[in-house]
Amino acid sequence: MSYGKADYGRIPVTEVQPTIEGGKVPAKAFAGEEVTVSAVAFREGHDQLGVSAVLYDPHGRERQRVRLKPGAPGLDQWHGSLRPDSEGLWEFEIEAWDSPYDTWVHDAGVKIAAGVDTELMIQEGIKLFSMAADAAAANTQESASSRGSAALEALSKFVGNKHKIPESAALLPEHEAILRGAVEGLSDTTREPLDRFAAGVTPEVTKLLAERPLRRLVTYSGKFPLNVERVAAGNAAWYEFFPRSEGAVFNEETGTFTSGNFRTAIASLDRVADMGFDVIYMPPIHPIGRAHRKGPNNTLHAGEHDPGSPWAIGSPDGGHDAIHPDLGTVEDFEAFVHAAKQRGLEVALDLALQASPDHPWVQEHPEWFTTRVDGTIAYAENPPKKYQDIYPINFDNDPKGIYREVLRVVNLWIDRGVKIFRVDNPHTKPLQFWEWLIHKVNKEHPDVIFLAEAFTRPAMMGALGKAGFQQSYTYFTWRNTKDELYEYLGHVSQDSPAYFRPNFWVNTPDILTEYLQYGGQPAFKIRAILAATATPLWGMYAGFELCEHVARPGAEENIDNEKYEYKNRDFAAAAAEGRSIVPLIRRLNEIRKTHPALGDLRTLRLHPTSDDATVAFSKTRHAQPQGVLTDASGGVVPEGNTGDIDTVIVLVNTDSHYAREGQVQLDLAALDLRPEDLTDHGTFLVDDLLSGETWEWGAENYYRLDPHHRPAHILSIRRGIRG
Repeated sequence: MSYGKADYGRIPVTEVQPTIEGGKVPAKAFAGEEVTVSAVAFREGHDQLGVSAVLYDPHGRERQRVRLKPGAPGLDQWHGSLRPDSEGLWEFEIEAWDSPYDTWVHDAGVKIAAGVDTELMIQEGIKLFSMAADAAAANTQESASSRGSAALEALSKFVGNKHKIPESAALLPEHEAILRGAVEGLSDTTREPLDRFAAGVTPEVTKLLAERPLRRLVTYSGKFPLNVERVAAGNAAWYEFFPRSEGAVFNEETGTFTSGNFRTAIASLDRVADMGFDVIYMPPIHPIGRAHRKGPNNTLHAGEHDPGSPWAIGSPDGGHDAIHPDLGTVEDFEAFVHAAKQRGLEVALDLALQASPDHPWVQEHPEWFTTRVDGTIAYAENPPKKYQDIYPINFDNDPKGIYREVLRVVNLWIDRGVKIFRVDNPHTKPLQFWEWLIHKVNKEHPDVIFLAEAFTRPAMMGALGKAGFQQSYTYFTWRNTKDELYEYLGHVSQDSPAYFRPNFWVNTPDILTEYLQYGGQPAFKIRAILAATATPLWGMYAGFELCEHVARPGAEENIDNEKYEYKNRDFAAAAAEGRSIVPLIRRLNEIRKTHPALGDLRTLRLHPTSDDATVAFSKTRHAQPQGVLTDASGGVVPEGNTGDIDTVIVLVNTDSHYAREGQVQLDLAALDLRPEDLTDHGTFLVDDLLSGETWEWGAENYYRLDPHHRPAHILSIRRGIRG
């Protein structure tokens, strides 16, 4: 048996990230997202390396070039970030090279300070800068098309690059003066050697040669794909309600409800929009089966007026392409979608591929289900739970027929205005099917988003993301302690963003954790703060804002579960009685919209705290992307206001019962502090976005967080305080 070889270039470049399956599957990103990139690059000997990441738009045009920074000493890791600004299939590439300027700075700095080979080091610097200046002068408008050959002939010894050098990386005539100034300073024999050396390491010189470096032995990693989707694929706040409960009317004389509908639910959209949410998600809106219908609290026998579970889809009124008669007509649904859009909300629809015994599919396509030896169709089970009202689909009997039907249904709802689908239990269907469906849909409708409601094994959850799901539910619901959160936040922000976008839901109709059952109102506040700030995607199910916490005995779900009955909520009374946390929810979504740092996942950095309950993390985002930017026509974009940096620091006490205090040690490098951001004492100012207070902080800071009064700090660093 023969094997291939690693195919190392002159400068080895390995372990490029973000990549999926070696680049066979595009990594995930959304427009405007800060995408962290990294690679391992190294070489023999002691000469210095330079490494850059280059971003190409869907037309193959270079749009951003960023010099990567070295990571921990000895690991040869290089890190940086790219920011694609529009949707489409982008690519990025890593370039590594021998850096003669950095080698000279290192060697000359050491030797001149020690008085060794002083004049030799200075002469080498003069030669280096002279050749660079000659190259810049030669790089006129007329020679731009031949960069890498005649225009850089004077620098060929240092460039050694067969590729044409783009404007973003080339030395240009306007740079000649800076380089000649370095030559002049180095050549001034009236100055001390260290002063002469300083002429080659001025801020202007180092900035120029960091962005437009002198390069030799350039090696390319090859291009890797980056699927850039619309913002809502990676940054949105979700809210879930049952439309049949919104506007439902209870008749005290008969003890029955008149169902709410799309028209009455429109009024509830104002409540959702007022809290600052972006997506309104509804459970299945289709006809509900009557056979084996579940009653209140999942009892086996439903009364005449019990509405049943929306997930038991299908009746003589229709299946997945129909609307429950109680909810209205297609026109009513489209009016609801339009009303949501007017309020800045987008409608997400549930896609639950299963059927009630009354679904038309059961009669028309019995081969789509599993028939047992006694001739009956197998219903859904998740031992010890049994779902007699639901038949799971068997995808192996007639895959082509099932694939076509599901695609038809999805396209039908897209035509009715739906661009987001929350998929129920995708891990119980073949992965191959989802890969086919999502790619088929996104090819025609790249703005359609699929959220995977999958609480299952990590391998399957990750694979669903690789198969195309834009978002996924997560284990966050059950990560409540400091240690659990540190481990999980580190994983979802650093290890898996290339293929897995976490959507942190604080509750669902099926999930009311013990933490919420017994933690009181502080527990609800704590979980909302964590979810809204740790990830760009978060969601909540109606009733969370009222701190509904009473569980069905022996279960991890609400008593009188809304899946099986109508629910009347008096939001005004709850607010008057102090049972509502709507003001906090509203404020959290306001902070998310006004602080773009919270819109990134990969920039999250954890900070150690001294007590065992307080979690601390930060996120930082520059107003303008780093490095040299190129517009669609190939011209270099002038530098914007690089002083605009948004940094948010979050501290949360996860103990919902007792106050905690201690010290937080901040990694100042992660905060990207500059001299103009610091006071005369070397500290910086932070504004608490929850309380409105301002403090002076440094590397180590005291905190005291009381879950009943102040469960968290959400701090914004005040920038440019020294002008």
